[in-house]
Amino acid sequence: MKLIDSWTILALLRPHRRLLAAAIAAGALNQLLTIAAAGVGAYLVGLVATGAGRDRLMPWFWLLVVLIPLRAVAPYLESYLSHAMAFRALVDVRGRVQSAYERLAPAGLAARRSGDLGTTVVTDVEALELFFAHTLSPLVVAATVPFSTLVALGLIDGILPIVVLPILIAVATVPAWLARRARAQGDAVKAAAAEVGAETVDAIQGLRELTVFAATGTQRGRIAAAADRLRAGQHAHAGRAGVEKAAIDTLVTVGVVAVLAAAAVLTAADRMSPALFPVAVVLAAFSYAPVTIVAEVAKDLNLAAAAAARITTLLAQPDPVTNHGTTTEVNGAEVTFRGVGFRYGPDLPDALTGLDLTIPAGRSLALVGHSGAGKSTTAHLLLRFQDPQRGTIKIGGTDLRDLPLDRLRELVAFVPQDPYLFHATVTENLRIARPDATDDDLTRAASDAGAHEFITALPDGYDTVVGERGTRLSGGQRQRVALARALLTESPVLVLDEPVSNLDAETEAVLADAMAGIIAGRTTLIIAHRLSTIRVADRIAVLDHGTLAETGTHDDLLARSGAYARLVETQLAPTSA
Repeated sequence: MKLIDSWTILALLRPHRRLLAAAIAAGALNQLLTIAAAGVGAYLVGLVATGAGRDRLMPWFWLLVVLIPLRAVAPYLESYLSHAMAFRALVDVRGRVQSAYERLAPAGLAARRSGDLGTTVVTDVEALELFFAHTLSPLVVAATVPFSTLVALGLIDGILPIVVLPILIAVATVPAWLARRARAQGDAVKAAAAEVGAETVDAIQGLRELTVFAATGTQRGRIAAAADRLRAGQHAHAGRAGVEKAAIDTLVTVGVVAVLAAAAVLTAADRMSPALFPVAVVLAAFSYAPVTIVAEVAKDLNLAAAAAARITTLLAQPDPVTNHGTTTEVNGAEVTFRGVGFRYGPDLPDALTGLDLTIPAGRSLALVGHSGAGKSTTAHLLLRFQDPQRGTIKIGGTDLRDLPLDRLRELVAFVPQDPYLFHATVTENLRIARPDATDDDLTRAASDAGAHEFITALPDGYDTVVGERGTRLSGGQRQRVALARALLTESPVLVLDEPVSNLDAETEAVLADAMAGIIAGRTTLIIAHRLSTIRVADRIAVLDHGTLAETGTHDDLLARSGAYARLVETQLAPTSA
């Protein structure tokens, strides 16, 4: 089964091996005490039925009295230890999944929907509890306890374990009969559940657009269709599970009846004491108990296997970029691209081809071009969201791949076109960039970004909760908070992805005036579509289908009447701003 073969998941139990061993011991003790108590009780019944006197009865009676309280404590110990081990392991798994998200983001998760990612970190991880708490220990117990009952039956008469063993093996292998179907059904149920989660998250996040376009019914239909697929998968899964349970119950009944008949024959032939007749039947019945428990749990184990497969696939996904760099020193903040080539997939065209760019330390470069020219790709490579297949990118003469990622994050600050704000206060959103920032630091950064005035006008000022994704703020306000957050880092390199895209004309003019101060002393790469931003930069680079078409100042490039002049005329005219 995928889950059992998933050493990545099972390895998480290594730190909890003592708890696991204790849980297995408690499970075995629980089963053995149960069988012992039932066997002693059955023997007392047999002794009474055969007319045994008080002297023979009392020792067995007192043994039963001792076994009963022990039998009451053992299940508690088994449940407590197995769940303690399971819950600790789940914390570890959830931590590893979150770590995987962190190392894969953003490029490695681009194809995954946010609802699907949420399902993995919550629902899939919780599904493993079935295996950790209810299956792993019983599996070991099921392999050991029945052996003890077979030995005990053999001591009564050698024919009895021969009668029990074939049925025992059949019960243990019932889940394997439909294993392929169970695995496919488990995969289908987990995939459908993830789809329902993803569609629901889409409906919540896109509620405004769905309402505006009167498309809420359409989205409800998508959710309903996904829910129908989930229901169908669960129905098929439950039907197969019912077949397994019926087969197991039938086999156990056949096994008990077979032992009952064999014991009757042995008793009638004087090969077995009549007092041992009920003991043989009880031992035979209880020999199936651990195996039956595992088989009962195993009917749903494929769901845990499917969840584990999704998790192990995520954990095994290679990093978009390596993090083996050890160099922490850079000589200044000059940014250089040399012969940089990049494509998003082996079958896709080059997004960048032979790109050569230099941004001197403390200077700024505006990157312009038509949609799809490679502007965002250039910025993302500088941020090391992905690495180029050809060429090098350096900061201060040091190849980015030689820098630890944490050090690179200290050197480069980023303001995306669509910034994300958390459901927290303005202060908390700003301090994500620098937790130790003082109130004066926050005020200074917000002022530089043109955000201080509107923040202080909010109901609670800097302590105002901005809502999920900053929904209580306008697009321009979110952009300025994000810019202030980047400025707080005091990073020597700044990447701005169209910083005025969400601003009205008046606010754009205010921020454009402040831009000179914002980028002063910082090596700045600006992805720009508006002249107000472009003209702030010291130089301009024009990209055309992933290649560098021309570079220069605004006036120089206009005078050349080349690619930049055509862009200004068709896409960057002030009227389009």
